[in-house]
Amino acid sequence: MLHFDNLFFDLDGTLTDPAEGITNSLAYALDYLKIEYPSKEALTRHIGPPLKYTFTVDYGLDDETADLALKKYREHFTEIGIFENRLFGGIKELLSDLKKNSKKIYLATTKPRPFAERILEHFDIIEYFDVVSGSEFNGERSEKNEVIEHICKLAGITDRSTCVMIGDRKYDIEGAHQCGMPCIAVSFGYGNLQEFEKSNADYIIGSVEELHNLLIN
Repeated sequence: MLHFDNLFFDLDGTLTDPAEGITNSLAYALDYLKIEYPSKEALTRHIGPPLKYTFTVDYGLDDETADLALKKYREHFTEIGIFENRLFGGIKELLSDLKKNSKKIYLATTKPRPFAERILEHFDIIEYFDVVSGSEFNGERSEKNEVIEHICKLAGITDRSTCVMIGDRKYDIEGAHQCGMPCIAVSFGYGNLQEFEKSNADYIIGSVEELHNLLIN
C-alpha cells in the first residue's frame, strides 16, 4: 500500500475508455481533410497525446491545417463523440473509497477542461474531484506538466512528496516527473509495458482492483 494524500488522475484510458468517441472524431476530421488512415481501430494509438501534436507530428500538417483538423474534431466530439465513452469497471467505487479515506483527488488531463467536466458530470463522478484541470480551447495548458502545475497552484500544494499521478501513457509519467512527483502507470488503458519502462514509471499496475489495493489501506 502506498501513502499519498494528493492523487492526480488522467482521464482517457485511466478513468474512462474513450476509444469509440475519439476514433470516430479523428476519422471525421481526417476524412474532411481527405487524409487516409488504415482503420478506425488504428487511430487508438492517438489516445493520450495532445491532438495538436497528433496532427502536426503524426500527420505532418502545418499549424493552420492542424488547427482546422482540431476544429473539425471538436465539431464531431462536442455533440456526439464526447458520450461515446464508458467508465472502466470499479472506477466509481475506487473514487468513493478514496474520498472516504480523506484523499484529495484531482483530474489532470490535456483534454479541454469543458469536455472533461461534461464527461465527469455524465458519469456522475465529478463530486469526487477537488480540482478539475485540463487544456483550454485557446491552447493554454496543452502539456501534462502544465496541467499538473496548475492544479498544484490552485490547491496550494507545496510538498510534492504527498502527490502521485495515475495515468496510462508516457505523457503522464513524463509530466509527473517534470513536476517532481512519481507516477503509477495503469496497463488497462492505452499504454504498454515497453512505454512505461522506457519512461521510468515508478509503479505499474494491471487493473482497477490492483490500483484500489495500492492506494487504500
